[in-house]
Order: sequence, then structure tokens, then C-alpha cells
Amino acid sequence: MSEIMLWFQNQYDLRPHFYQNLVSSVVVLLGLWLLRRWVLHLVAKRGSDVRVRYLWRKTTSYIYYLSIVIVLGSIWLDDLSNLVTYLGLVSAGVAIALSDPITNIAGWLFIFLRGPFKVGDRIQIGEHAGDVIDSRIFQFTLLEIGNWVDADQSTGRMIHIPNRKVFSDPLANYSKGFQFIWNEIPVLVTFESDWRKAKTLLNSIISRHEQEFRQDVEQQLQSTAQDFLIFTPTTTPIVYTSVRDSGVLLTIRYLCKPHERRSTAEVVWEEILEKFEAHPDIQLAYPTTRFFDAREE
Repeated sequence: MSEIMLWFQNQYDLRPHFYQNLVSSVVVLLGLWLLRRWVLHLVAKRGSDVRVRYLWRKTTSYIYYLSIVIVLGSIWLDDLSNLVTYLGLVSAGVAIALSDPITNIAGWLFIFLRGPFKVGDRIQIGEHAGDVIDSRIFQFTLLEIGNWVDADQSTGRMIHIPNRKVFSDPLANYSKGFQFIWNEIPVLVTFESDWRKAKTLLNSIISRHEQEFRQDVEQQLQSTAQDFLIFTPTTTPIVYTSVRDSGVLLTIRYLCKPHERRSTAEVVWEEILEKFEAHPDIQLAYPTTRFFDAREE
């Protein structure tokens, strides 16, 4: 064995401590890999949910690769000044050739440190909206909502967005801070209907549903007001009255969670239809055409 090592050393002009560095590198790589696997095993054994396991997997992955770079660099680099000189010579070329990847890394650092969103949040960036399902050094991934699907439901498509977009495109977060959004349901009744009774029924319907999360709304509003200058005169639901060509428009405005916009609207609409059915003097309106005959009028 020693003869083989001596032959390699003479053949490739290897320094005596090369083998020591090689063995140290293998031990470091194996040790870090086993340590990461052990940590992930403990997390999975504790029965954590999917989001916790995902965060641990991503965090340990970053720490793992960063530790490899630092430890292997300390093993193989004899003179750090040579590394600094080398990096200084190539930095200008790298900055030009890899401008987009470097900006993506800067965007990832901004997301990691500033936290405009995290995995699991529902966001809109530029023209794309969806739930954040992954975040990496160069890009993050959305499970798309909206587009050809109504009421912010998922389309099933995954959209990969470069991290640099956080610097150039407007970003809206549905989930951070005040975790409720306003939703509106337009209810159009005919001019002949008793619109006052209809408005009273709508107020009673939406007020009853709103009581389910009234306490959560107040608590989150107080918590969010400590970090952001938010002026919200009222968080109670309301029904607005206006007139359209085909009838009287009663618009229900209420708070709901971003992921429950369609389900809450369905529940409210079903109760509206049941209530209106019990009152013959309230009829839903639709576009109609009326004719005037002067000879008969």
C-alpha cells in the first residue's frame, strides 16, 4: 500500500500532507452527512407536521453545504491571501457573467432576512398569485391561484419565480400581518321587491357567520396595529345599497380568511337562496327588456 501511495506521489508530484487532507475531507463529508440525517430523523420521529419537516430539511441543507465550503476550505487552502487575490481578479468577470444568479442570491438573502413572505403564505407578485410551496437560493415556487379559476381557487400549476423579482415587482402578502381579507357578494333584487326586508335578511345572515371568527379578527387587528399604521374604522360586515339597470343592488361586504373566500361565499349564498324562497315579495333580478305601447297604456 505504501508503495502505491509513493508511486502516486512521484507520478503526480503530490505533497506528503495531501493524503492527510484527503482523509480529513472524507471524514468531514461523512460526519456532516450523518449529522444531518440524524437531525432529520429526530424531527420525523417527533411526528412534526409537513411544514415543520420541510423547514428543517431546507435549513439543515443550507447549513450542510455552507459547512462543507467552510471546513473544506480551511483544510485545503494553505494561504488565504492567495484566495483573496484570486477572488479579486475574477470578481469583475463573475459579476458580469452571473449578474442574474447573483441578484437571485441577493433576493434570497432579502427573503430570508427581511421575511416579506414564508413558505405557506399566499402572495401575489407582479401578475402571479398563489401559495408559496418552496423557497430556494435562486427561485421560489407558487401553487397558482386565480387565472381562469374563480374566487382565488388553485389552478394546479406551479410557477417558478426568480428571487430577484422581489426587488422589481410589487409584492402583496395575503397571510402576513392581518390575516383576513374583505370579500364582497353582490345580490341584485328587482325594483318591485321589498329591498328593505332583503337588506335586513342579508345583514342577519352575514352577521351570524361573522361571529365565528370575531374574536380572532379583533386580536389580529390589535397585533398588526403594533407593527403597521392601519386605520380600520370598522371590521363588522355591512350591506351597501345601490341601483343598477335591472334592479336594486345589495352588496355584502365581510371579512374572511384568504383560503376560505369561495367556501364562505357558497355558504352565504345557499342561506340567501333559502331565505328569499320563503319571502315571495323578494325576487332576484336579471337583465330584462320592457316595451311601452302608447295605445294600450
